[in-house]
Amino acid sequence: MTSIMTNSAATAALDTLRSINSSLDKTQNRISSGYRVDSASDNAAYWSIATTMRSDNKALSAVSDALGLGAAKTDTAYTGMEAAIDVVTEIKAKLVAAREPGVDKDKINKELTELKSQLSSVSESASFSGENWLYNESTTAVGTKEMVGSFVRAADSTVSVGLLSFDAADSVLIDTNNAGLGLLTKDYAVAVDDGTGTAATMTYFLIDASSTTAASGSVVELTSATTADQVEGMISAVDAMLSDMTDAAATLGATNSRLEMQTGFVADLMDVIDTGVGRLVDADMNEESTRLKALQTQQQLGIQALSIANSNSENILSLFR
Repeated sequence: MTSIMTNSAATAALDTLRSINSSLDKTQNRISSGYRVDSASDNAAYWSIATTMRSDNKALSAVSDALGLGAAKTDTAYTGMEAAIDVVTEIKAKLVAAREPGVDKDKINKELTELKSQLSSVSESASFSGENWLYNESTTAVGTKEMVGSFVRAADSTVSVGLLSFDAADSVLIDTNNAGLGLLTKDYAVAVDDGTGTAATMTYFLIDASSTTAASGSVVELTSATTADQVEGMISAVDAMLSDMTDAAATLGATNSRLEMQTGFVADLMDVIDTGVGRLVDADMNEESTRLKALQTQQQLGIQALSIANSNSENILSLFR
């Protein structure tokens, strides 16, 4: 039946054209945005996962920045400790030279004084972002330093921040409040054989920082009256200081190495997350461009079909001529 009230062919053609235009809009949006899943309406599950992982990636970016700050602090402390070890090694060599009979101990002591001043300068200068792990002038002892190391999302979706720690109390060289907390200001008790088979105990410290709680031993310094046994006691004490400083430097180096490895891991993890999110939501541009061309062709054919369906009604007029 032919009707001028209801054009079934035009209705069908119009419905098809609407469907084609809807698909064309989606494809054009994917091409313009670059995403196959751009909003929750596209795919709620993938959009939710992608949104969460993008948020986690921003948190990891902050972790990367924090790791950089932590590495800068440990680098600064390690550089200062290494320089201090070189200076204390030089002091040890000067003391060994002072053991030679007939040497001018007063002149050697002048060199020791300058080397001690250099130690103080190195310790005070090893500061980054207001933190100094080698020099403490606060009434509060230097404690454990914590650095942000990771961002963790557990299987139950709870999140936490992982921390890396370093006990800076082990690296303090000079403490102006409590001399016993500084490697160069605290007492070192050493046993020295006086040649008679009897070991005499001597106590020395290297730097007098005028600490509120002072060391009880004798400062490492030379005079013309300094005996050979006393020089050997000083050498033993300085050697013990070097041992403690070497341990502290090794711990700093290990901590810095851990920070560098974690920084590399976080960078790789961020890349992997970006890639994973891309697999879920990115559009395949080759596929979308092919689909766009096909839909544009279908759109043109749909318009043609609608035009033909509309012209069929006009043909009825020829029956009334």
